[in-house]
Amino acid sequence: MLRNRRFLPSFTDDFFGKDLLSDFFDSSVNKTIPEVNVLENTDEFMIEVAAPGLEKRDFKIDLNNRVLTISSEKKAKHMDEKEKYIRREFSYSSFQRSFSLPDSVDQGKIKANHKDGILTIEIPKKEEAKEKLTREIKIS
Repeated sequence: MLRNRRFLPSFTDDFFGKDLLSDFFDSSVNKTIPEVNVLENTDEFMIEVAAPGLEKRDFKIDLNNRVLTISSEKKAKHMDEKEKYIRREFSYSSFQRSFSLPDSVDQGKIKANHKDGILTIEIPKKEEAKEKLTREIKIS
């Protein structure tokens, strides 16, 4: 099973399964860490990152010692010139999520795709780790 490692994990994550304090504060401010789905089927794991407003070029995905790290850094600079002054608005957002991969994944075949604000990372399992179909063995 993939394990999510946040930069500063909350002790409530393990006990309640969710960071209660971040849910309380997230209702009033924009989220800086995108939500993820982690799926598993017989052939692969899949990570889906919901990141509306980010484009393919805004992401960086690294793999180091079976730790998959997804990060993004986006800077936007808007300038609006008025009569005798300049107004500047700076926007900066970044995040990083890391996942420990099990030994059963084929690290050389990991692929990523970005479409409609969703980053999808496909993490195939090694052949020997895939579930085999159950078959009946006849007794002779």
